[in-house]
Amino acid sequence: MASVSLKNIYKVYAGNVTAVSDFNLDIEDKEFIVLVGPSGCGKSTTLRMVAGLEEISSGELYIGERLVNDVAPKDRDIAMVFQNYALYPHMTVFDNMAFGLKLRKVPKAEIKARVEENAKVLDIYHLLNRKPKALSGGQRQRVALGRAIVREPKVFLMDEPLSNLDAKLRVAMRTEITKLHQRLQTTFIYVTHDQTEAMTMGTRIVVMKDGFIQQVDSPQNLYDYPANLFVAGFIGSPQMNFFDVVLEKEGGEVYAKFGNNKIMIPPSKLAKFADEGIIKTTANRLTKSGDEGVSGREVIMGIRPENIHDEDVFVQAAPTAVVNCMVEVTELMGSETYLYLTTSGKEGNIIARVNPRTTSRAGQSIQVAFDVNHLHFFDKETEQTLLTR
Repeated sequence: MASVSLKNIYKVYAGNVTAVSDFNLDIEDKEFIVLVGPSGCGKSTTLRMVAGLEEISSGELYIGERLVNDVAPKDRDIAMVFQNYALYPHMTVFDNMAFGLKLRKVPKAEIKARVEENAKVLDIYHLLNRKPKALSGGQRQRVALGRAIVREPKVFLMDEPLSNLDAKLRVAMRTEITKLHQRLQTTFIYVTHDQTEAMTMGTRIVVMKDGFIQQVDSPQNLYDYPANLFVAGFIGSPQMNFFDVVLEKEGGEVYAKFGNNKIMIPPSKLAKFADEGIIKTTANRLTKSGDEGVSGREVIMGIRPENIHDEDVFVQAAPTAVVNCMVEVTELMGSETYLYLTTSGKEGNIIARVNPRTTSRAGQSIQVAFDVNHLHFFDKETEQTLLTR
């Protein structure tokens, strides 16, 4: 088993095209780390540098205590599972799984024992004599995993291994890979563009954009405390709703105004604004000296769909957090309903995730209540969060 450490890693291609910039990450032994981000963000390039398939332009890469910048891929004691499975079409499943062990001159009896044991674990024992063309996508993916497992490497690298599977099979294979990690107790580095995979599988998630790390944290902390606007919008499905708002003080309270709507910001959020030096407060109330710091300030407010409620009990209980909306579309998902809403001062739809028994229907004018304890605020210029933990 081994830890992995990337220190000031850069990848620059010909023409001075930088794919990865100043990547710093310490991965502990037995961790399941997920690199996630949109296409072209540098996550697969980073994984390939760990594998040795891409040369590191600058920086240091350690596997365990060993500097491996100039170590050949075959000598790094890692195993990689590719998006397209990369199975040998002319070999049986047994031979595909055994290939790496044969190259290492492992005794035949040990090869047979390892392959059969792992084939049983992955439920492909009955397929050992078949060739890849006779297998389904899920079975091929299991063979690719089995080929990696039998080598017993220090680190597993997986590059979007489930992207070619249908939705139902992806869910099943997510569970299988998580159970596999728990059984093997080995370091996993997993690349995906699917934030649902990242949230359900990783012990920690690395969110990337344009070659830079945006945030590294546990799935729940990424969801609850996004460091910036990009992370807030990328993590979560449906994504967080964003509003361009103006902060205004009225009668000792601070409101976020957009169009004809205004939401009162609770004392807990004001206290955090004060901690960040955005406003000055005394006992969670604005002082006169703080008025100039908040009045007229434009910020971005965010709220997740599940924190918007259309039930009367919520609307009546929070009169200072009510927004007048028009229902454009309703999507019944079985266990929940998505409402696509419009309101003044907001370009595009607001998405609310509500009770499946909602009475709201397309074409209706309704009121919704925001849960103000779950509001997020971001600086309009830097896009960094204004509310730290």
